[in-house]
Amino acid sequence: MGRDTTDSRKTLLVWGALAIVYVVWGSTYLAIKIVVETLPPLLGGAMRFVTASLILGAVVFLFRGRQAFRMNRRELGGAALVGLLLLTGGNGMVAVAEQHISSGLAALLVASVPLWLVIFRIVTRDRPQIMTLAGVLIGFGGVAVLSLTGGGSAADGTGIAVILLASLSWSLGSFLSARIPMPADPFAASAIEMAAGGAGLVLTALAVGEHLDLTAVSGRSWIALVYLVLMGSLVGFTAYVWLLGNAPISLVSTYAYVNPVVAVVLGALILSEPVTTSMVAAGVVIVLGVALVVSTERRRKAEVVPEPEPTPA
Repeated sequence: MGRDTTDSRKTLLVWGALAIVYVVWGSTYLAIKIVVETLPPLLGGAMRFVTASLILGAVVFLFRGRQAFRMNRRELGGAALVGLLLLTGGNGMVAVAEQHISSGLAALLVASVPLWLVIFRIVTRDRPQIMTLAGVLIGFGGVAVLSLTGGGSAADGTGIAVILLASLSWSLGSFLSARIPMPADPFAASAIEMAAGGAGLVLTALAVGEHLDLTAVSGRSWIALVYLVLMGSLVGFTAYVWLLGNAPISLVSTYAYVNPVVAVVLGALILSEPVTTSMVAAGVVIVLGVALVVSTERRRKAEVVPEPEPTPA
């Protein structure tokens, strides 16, 4: 009886955490879109990740002590490199792109991350299964249609190019994170990644000449930024890390094709973003391709499913 109660409680916790990852990470595209309405995209991202790194670092130090941050130079450098690729390159370019394209279109194109991970594996002479390759071809077919048509809406070609580069940077960071020395504590590693990514965004913002005019920032942009810090970077990530240790990876990785659907729905409902027939069709193709890759890879016994790192948004 007691064991059944414990199992039932854990099942509820798993689905609760999964719901958080589904909704929170899916909603970050919408929040970024609102932030960049009145905040410079790179400086806004820098504020988000520097703040989140300080909060997360303090919490880790408080609950896990100094030993959580014990690492050698290679591990510190590995976390910093991953942070630059994921957050400066990946998230920073998502924010820049969302100045030109809808949050829903951005999310659908970012959904290609698991497909890029398979490409990186092929480059390093790994041999994915035939069904995995089929999923990659199907998914990239949808990406190609979205990129060439803009989803049938008045999407800016520059924004589409930038979001594809963001996906590539995020994928490379995700790929390297499992293959280079990293800190043992995932929360400490994340704090370092956020600090490095935030610092990279500050330097990039200064290099391109971004300026912050506090008087021009709207209240809703500030609210969206706070949401990204607390929910996107802290709550969502904590739920994700907990899931990795308490749920099958095949279940956890389903967020890769649920998040874009959530993002499209929220963008349409809250910002009245256009959802065209061609955008839906291409989005379905991408999601199907990603689902085929994830479902095929989870059956492989020799290696872990090529999961994306926490969402680039």
